[in-house]
Amino acid sequence: MLEKLERLAEAGIQILPAEGVQSHFFLERDGFIALVERTEAGFGRIGSPGLMTEKGFAVLVWRNGNPFFVAKGLEQAAAPEQVESMRRFARDLKQALES
Repeated sequence: MLEKLERLAEAGIQILPAEGVQSHFFLERDGFIALVERTEAGFGRIGSPGLMTEKGFAVLVWRNGNPFFVAKGLEQAAAPEQVESMRRFARDLKQALES
């Protein structure tokens, strides 16, 4: 577990406090967030990443070949840089936890 925490820190990924949520960790970098299952051994399955917004967690969806972040009451175009940054976050998170 300590090695995984060190790899997360090296990747600039932090664990956010989540009061009342015992089943998952909330991991974040640059406004992108992913829920990770909390297990007896530490980290479990990694959920799909999204963007944390003022309306809550926004998922990336593609419409007619264009990316959008969508949450309840929110739909905003995603810049190519945001899509790439979220992909890097997902890749780095997976490498840190599954290595």
